[in-house]
Amino acid sequence: MPAETYQFSPTADRLNDLRRAFGCYGTGVTVITTNTSRGPLGITANSFSSVSLDPALILWSPAISSRRHDAFATAKSFCVHVLGAHQLDLARHFSTEGEDFDAFDWSPGPSGAPCLSGCLAEFHCDTHAVHPAGDHSVIIGEVRQVVQHGATGPGLLFERGAFGQFVAQD
Repeated sequence: MPAETYQFSPTADRLNDLRRAFGCYGTGVTVITTNTSRGPLGITANSFSSVSLDPALILWSPAISSRRHDAFATAKSFCVHVLGAHQLDLARHFSTEGEDFDAFDWSPGPSGAPCLSGCLAEFHCDTHAVHPAGDHSVIIGEVRQVVQHGATGPGLLFERGAFGQFVAQD
């Protein structure tokens, strides 16, 4: 039996439906860190994407309503950590708590942003531009250094409100 089809216009009264439709697109999971006057700050984000190879640019989009938004929107530099499937605890932690790094092994990176251990890759960026975009900001970073760790295994993915991992098909 075929599934029901829903068609709607993305009006204010259909935001939950729009969120569910966006959730059909699986994404990777990252934790983005920066250093602030109060110390290290982190946030879980699945809005990460590459933009350009030359120059090397990436983007991510924090919600304006986030308590951490302004710190990232004004940061001179930040680090994007691509999480492995084994790092679900890290993703969940930084989705709600931004300043508590005590449970995780980390060290300052080349620009001062915290580097979390055990991630699949790190992109150390200088902020290139910040653009308003509805209820989010688009932060574009110029990649200054890439660290791709020898870690193997699948990346952590997020789809339809759940975390998981990629399984290749033959």
